[in-house]
Amino acid sequence: MAAKKAEQALVDQWRDLLALHARTQCELDRALHQHGLCASDFEVLDVLAAGSPRGGSGSAGALRVQEISERVHLSQSALSRLIARLEKDGLVQRCMCEEDRRGVRVVLTAKGRSLHGEVLPVQRAVLTRMLAN
Repeated sequence: MAAKKAEQALVDQWRDLLALHARTQCELDRALHQHGLCASDFEVLDVLAAGSPRGGSGSAGALRVQEISERVHLSQSALSRLIARLEKDGLVQRCMCEEDRRGVRVVLTAKGRSLHGEVLPVQRAVLTRMLAN
């Protein structure tokens, strides 16, 4: 009986976590929409603005698509479409990886860096409101 209650408590905790994530994602999408972004767009811009955690070589602030993928939790195809859209909007630029010609690096443009700086307080305010307990 105690094991069943402990198991149910884990399931309840998991569902609460999923619900909080969904509510927060919706709030982020709503707040960022007025800036022409969705939460996933901003996440990519934010990861690029933070740069490589390993201080990789190549263009300053440029990250390989694989590095971005590991940090934003999108499928490779969804991330590729998102990056293409951000590039079309002039927010990021793709370039070949100098050390591996098969790889692609992504870097913020001046426009992307400016938009990120403008929207960062909006995103952080939503996170504070939704997650601060």
